[in-house]
Amino acid sequence: MLTYFLKRLLYALPIALSVTMVSFMLVYLAPGDPLNAIAPADAPADVIEALKSAYGLDRPVPVQYGLWLWRAVQGDLGTSIASGRAVATEVLGAVSNTLVLAGVAAGLGVLVGCVLGALAGYKHGSWIDRVATFLSVVGVSIPHYWLGLVLTIVFSIWLGWFPAMGAGPGGSSEWLWDIAHLRHLVLPAITLSVIPMGIITRTVRALVADMLGQEFVVALRARGLGGVAVFKHVAKNTAPTVLAVAGLQVGYLMGGSILVETVFAWPGTGFLLNTAIFQRDMPLLQGTILVLCMFFVVLNLCVDILQPLIDPRMGRS
Repeated sequence: MLTYFLKRLLYALPIALSVTMVSFMLVYLAPGDPLNAIAPADAPADVIEALKSAYGLDRPVPVQYGLWLWRAVQGDLGTSIASGRAVATEVLGAVSNTLVLAGVAAGLGVLVGCVLGALAGYKHGSWIDRVATFLSVVGVSIPHYWLGLVLTIVFSIWLGWFPAMGAGPGGSSEWLWDIAHLRHLVLPAITLSVIPMGIITRTVRALVADMLGQEFVVALRARGLGGVAVFKHVAKNTAPTVLAVAGLQVGYLMGGSILVETVFAWPGTGFLLNTAIFQRDMPLLQGTILVLCMFFVVLNLCVDILQPLIDPRMGRS
């Protein structure tokens, strides 16, 4: 098992380095000039040169990348061109809000998906199976932003049950675990949970239905084991695949919540990315993309490590 862990860690290091290169270069391949955010189009040449020197844009791209990576390793992601604040401060604040939203949405999606998928797998071909399949197809097909708008119109404007925007009362961007802030979380969390719910429902349904037809399940039932004991064996054998799928979905929620956070004005990384893109704020865009990608790499590493703990056979493969 130790060899397995070390291999996965060594595999993650070059991936992380590649992530930093892609995050850095994608921003430079984008059209436009980031200095337009702080300097007018008719600014004098000496002012433009001074700004380029201040932000290190006058150096060769490989040198810029090396300096940027060295500072990033030390926790310095640069300074936002638009706001003048430290990128690390802005990104960490947004990441904490996105973690709350993505964590609740992922928990809701995984819980509902596992329950629906297990029921559909056990009741294969029944009306329960058809209902669960229908809900999973709707979940993976419906656009995030459209569902968010519909939920806002129904539950915020018409019924007035939940707030439509922000993470807290008065447009607060700091998250607190109280009733007032939880009411702001309900609609975006439900909106963000439908896609992982649909994917996990379909995955669990297929795994459970296939597992129930395996010979070891037939043997367990022939030995007189009850439904609960058989379910424990089925759950144990399906858990590694479900864990891998759930881990990927959490990563996707962290990086793919830009539309949902924009619809609900949730002050997370998606909303921050949207702002950085429109303002051509290159340091902020680079820092946000880097943190999100590194989170995805670390999350995949954790899933790779947890899988053999659930199923030790994977560590020997």
